[in-house]
Amino acid sequence: MVKTPKESLTILTDMVLPGETNPLGNLFGGELLARMDRACSIAARRHSRRIVVTASVNHVAFNKAVPVGSVVTIEAKVTRAFKSSMEIYVDVWSEDRESQERSKVNEGIYTFVAVDDTGTPVSIPKINPETDLEKER
Repeated sequence: MVKTPKESLTILTDMVLPGETNPLGNLFGGELLARMDRACSIAARRHSRRIVVTASVNHVAFNKAVPVGSVVTIEAKVTRAFKSSMEIYVDVWSEDRESQERSKVNEGIYTFVAVDDTGTPVSIPKINPETDLEKER
């Protein structure tokens, strides 16, 4: 079986609350990583239709601070699939509450492994990227 990246697309949207921020009023990095991990987990599960576990966080770039009150949108989808593991590329966008302008604030690549009920890795579908960006990633 072969799937496309868009079949795993996961979009999570949430607001940054005061209890999730540092003394400067910006979203804690760890809080953002957890949100990214959840989105990637859902994307990996959609691709594999199996239990998935985080194997690694390969790359994360904190490009801009995300202030309290901002709307954060996390978009994740599987970009590479191997025997039992898959890479999920995740983009993070922040929406300014006044202007409603969206800007990319973060991105990352997570690796997940599909497993059975005993935690043993299992085979997953291959992936067929369609867009130029999907092919590049």
